[in-house]
Amino acid sequence: MVPQKQTESAIRPAKLSIPELEQSKAAVLNALASVHSRRSYAFAIDRFIGWYCSEPRLTFNRAVVVRYRSHLEGLSLSSSTINSHLSAIRRLADESAESGWLTPELAIGIRRVQGVKQLGRKIGNWLSRSEAQNLVNAASKTDLRGWRDGAIVGLLLGCGLRRSEVVGLTLEQLQMREGRWVIVDLIGKGRRLRTVPVPSWSKQLLDAWLSHSGVSEGRVFRRVSKAGKRQEFGVTANVVWYAVKRCARQAGIPNLAPHDLRRTCARLCHDCSGELEQIRFLLGHASVQTTERYIGSKQKLQDAVNDSFEISVASDTA
Repeated sequence: MVPQKQTESAIRPAKLSIPELEQSKAAVLNALASVHSRRSYAFAIDRFIGWYCSEPRLTFNRAVVVRYRSHLEGLSLSSSTINSHLSAIRRLADESAESGWLTPELAIGIRRVQGVKQLGRKIGNWLSRSEAQNLVNAASKTDLRGWRDGAIVGLLLGCGLRRSEVVGLTLEQLQMREGRWVIVDLIGKGRRLRTVPVPSWSKQLLDAWLSHSGVSEGRVFRRVSKAGKRQEFGVTANVVWYAVKRCARQAGIPNLAPHDLRRTCARLCHDCSGELEQIRFLLGHASVQTTERYIGSKQKLQDAVNDSFEISVASDTA
């Protein structure tokens, strides 16, 4: 007689339908705390579902995921992007197994699909101090959208905030602590809580927006209509993206993304002798190693580290 457990596993379908995949996707996204993670996982899973359903009735197993990895490599995507997609698919398989649509054995096989080896690391995009100054100057100071863009850039660059953190920022979080303005109870990636000091120049840009917009409670940043009037709806991550793009275009800086300003904040702090541990607190990183990647390596030839010690060399008397 066939054991009950084996019988149940045998009747589980290996070819998942779109409703089953969509329900598994919803379970994956609901388990993620970070808005950024939900957005990237949703994109990766949707991409996989589109490919999976375009092929002849495939079985959702290890061989198919390996095949999909080859498909992603053929698109000339970076190693980190491919590995991020595979991570989302592994989570999709786990949730499908939890729902009973995939056998645990198939889910384990999918989880064992190896990622793509990273040969080196993609170089981040940082601004010099003069470029950062030009970016802040480029924000229009003559209309409501310009004052809002300037304030957004000021918090991304001066405080190292993420887009999602700018979107969710409330006026009640801006408080005086120890004689200075800070953002309190900021919930970042991984639901880590931190307090962020606000530089005086960032606060000046923020005050200009608050004064001209009349925002006195709730979300700090609001949408601005085409007529230049403030709306009550809060901004989205896309609004933050386009605010940075507008300022970058006016400053003549190509290919600048909001997260580049977070990297720039870290590097400029480090260049001004900021302690690595304090920069980690500012950005809300779980480890110093992550902060080191944000700072990036930059060899200083004019002040080389190996000039710091000297060895006496005897003169040639021959």
